[in-house]
Parts: sequence; structure tokens; C-alpha cells
Amino acid sequence: MTDPTDITRRTALTIGSVGAIGGALALAACSTDAPDTVPTATSTPSPTVTDEAPADPTTAPDAPPAGGDIAALADVPVGGSIDASIDGKPALIAQPTAGQVVAFSAICTHQQCKVAAAGAEFHCPCHGSMFDAATGDVIQGPALEPLSPIAVAVAGDRIVAAS
Repeated sequence: MTDPTDITRRTALTIGSVGAIGGALALAACSTDAPDTVPTATSTPSPTVTDEAPADPTTAPDAPPAGGDIAALADVPVGGSIDASIDGKPALIAQPTAGQVVAFSAICTHQQCKVAAAGAEFHCPCHGSMFDAATGDVIQGPALEPLSPIAVAVAGDRIVAAS
């Protein structure tokens, strides 16, 4: 004879299934109390529309110039440099004199570390190489070769990739 306190696997599975179904039904019953609509925030200001037409009706007022927009000319200090990205690759932009902009690959010619802008110079954090920001030439090794130049141009107040 079997002890009435012994539970068979079939009994345990049946009890577990009934409990799971009951729990699901209880949750489903609770969800019917939820509203059919999602509340919206009323304190957020709506966007405004201006009646001003762009100077050139063929372009949007904030559209980047053709040629791959890189940065604003004002972002690069005269005599200084910035880190940038050109076509998804790390680059360095410098403005040696007002309105003259140059760009170089930010990949060190020594062991391909990423070089950083540092004012009138570019510094490689891996082994201490330094480059002239105006020319890309090596100021201090161990790098022996200058940084690779990248063609850029100034279009209005923006720096763009030259085509």
C-alpha cells in the first residue's frame, strides 16, 4: 500500500499546472482594469513653426555643406588643433593661420597608435612621438615618417572633406 502522504510525479505535475493556470488567469483579470489609452504628457511644449524661408530654397537652413561635413571652423582655434573623424576614421584638424585648415590621419606612423590633438602639436600617447600640427612632420620620435595628410576645405563657416 501507498502512504497517503507520498506524492507521485503525476500528482505534482497536475498540482503545478493548476497553480500556473490559476496565476495566469489572475493576472489576466487584473489587466482588464487597465485603461485602453496611454496617457500623454501635457506639460511638454509643442514644436514651433516659423514663417521664415531659408535663403536658398533648395537646402534646409542647417544642412551640412556638400563634401562631408567635419567640423565648424570656429571649433578649431587659430594656431591650434582638434581631434575629429573623417569618413569614420580618426583624424586631426589644425588651423595654423586664420582660415587655413589642414587635416591629417590620427594614426601614428610609428606603431599605429591613435595620436591626439595638443594645440600646435599632435602627441602620440604610446611612445611619445610628437608631430607639427601645421605640417604633420615629426618633431620628436620614435616615429620617423610624418602623418598622412587628408584633403579638406573650408565652405562658409564649416570644414568639409575635399572632393
